[in-house]
Amino acid sequence: MIYSLTGELVYSEPNVAAVNVNGIAFQCDISLNTFQHLGSVGSTVTLYTYMNFKQDGVDLLGFYDRAEKDAFQMLTSVSGVGPKAALAVLSEMDPAKLTLAIAAGDYKAITRAKGVGPKAAQRIVLELKDKVAKNLDGSAGSETFVAAASTAAPGSSAADAVGALVMLGYSQSEAAVAVGKLDQTLSTEDLIKQALKQLT
Repeated sequence: MIYSLTGELVYSEPNVAAVNVNGIAFQCDISLNTFQHLGSVGSTVTLYTYMNFKQDGVDLLGFYDRAEKDAFQMLTSVSGVGPKAALAVLSEMDPAKLTLAIAAGDYKAITRAKGVGPKAAQRIVLELKDKVAKNLDGSAGSETFVAAASTAAPGSSAADAVGALVMLGYSQSEAAVAVGKLDQTLSTEDLIKQALKQLT
């Protein structure tokens, strides 16, 4: 099993990257988020990998960090959600935003991913909501996925609001659910005020 690849980026496009490791170029299917984190061709990159075994061969998938890989594996644990759909979801939202959407039961946000309909999105929320809530409370699950979810997007209003609510004594899951239900374009102050109304 290949855990990760570190080498020269020799090719990239929104859904594919090739990394040259000691003269062998490995082609990986990637999400749009991973593509946006890659440097220019010729730079040194590290991709965390997952091997998908199929009847007609093996696909290698690459992720810019362990949190995205963990999110991918959580998504593919849902019945009827394959690697292609999981990559589509991660192309639409990063692990932090995905976690907030699942915790808040916001399946409509997940339907924005190409090829993911309402039924599949509802299954994702239904099957992962309890797991995500436990992870946000730090009682189970992947540490890297939890870390991404707990901090949301660094410097974002949602992240700051969740952090502030945790400092006020609320759990990560309570804060994430409350903030996840709100308009993410609001300022940190407004997110905190509206989240507190829900929580009290």
